[in-house]
Amino acid sequence: MFYWVMKHIVVGPILLSIFRPWVVGLQHIPANGPVILASNHLSFIDSIFLPLVVDRPVVFLAKSEYFTGKGLKGWATRMFFQAAGQLPIDRSGGKASEASLDTGLRVLAAGSILGIYPEGTRSPDGRLYRGRTGVARMVLESGAPVVPVAMIGTEHVMPIGTRLPKVRRIGIIIGEPLDFSRFEGLEGDRFVLRSVTDELVRDLQQLSDQEYVDVYASSVKEQRASQSR
Repeated sequence: MFYWVMKHIVVGPILLSIFRPWVVGLQHIPANGPVILASNHLSFIDSIFLPLVVDRPVVFLAKSEYFTGKGLKGWATRMFFQAAGQLPIDRSGGKASEASLDTGLRVLAAGSILGIYPEGTRSPDGRLYRGRTGVARMVLESGAPVVPVAMIGTEHVMPIGTRLPKVRRIGIIIGEPLDFSRFEGLEGDRFVLRSVTDELVRDLQQLSDQEYVDVYASSVKEQRASQSR
């Protein structure tokens, strides 16, 4: 109920009127049942605007740090992410990754829409980076349809490192559902997982028209961080 009020009465109408997002392909999202929305990731606001334009609630898996902050700022951040329908996950790897997968599968088993970023993190420079195979495991284990989504221009509205968004129009392109049923039962095969992930990222590249870089975005961020020390 809190999510519905924030989206339809409080936050949603204000943000939509200010940023006036244009949307293509909403009809590709099934009206009911589990769905995976697999999106490129350019900005913090991607997780805000995609749910606003979709008629059904969309659940994103957000890093747990957003829910554990102290003081007034921590409370405000936690309330915001809860209102946006996001769930906390531990991204430290290993068993934490398995727990994240289980959380996503529970969302899908409940017949809900799960939003996920195949790149695993925001693009550091607006280019599209190599996908993580966790999204493929989610697709194959759940059997849910996967719908590719391209966020357009959100990196110019709120680049990494900024606190306040600039008022600019953004776009959202929703592609046709992808069919990976030919790989049913092969979610334990790492070559299949890589094939599914690469096919999905290729589709995202065609929708977004981003330059593709065949390395992980997280590796680029780590390299830049080490060079700046």
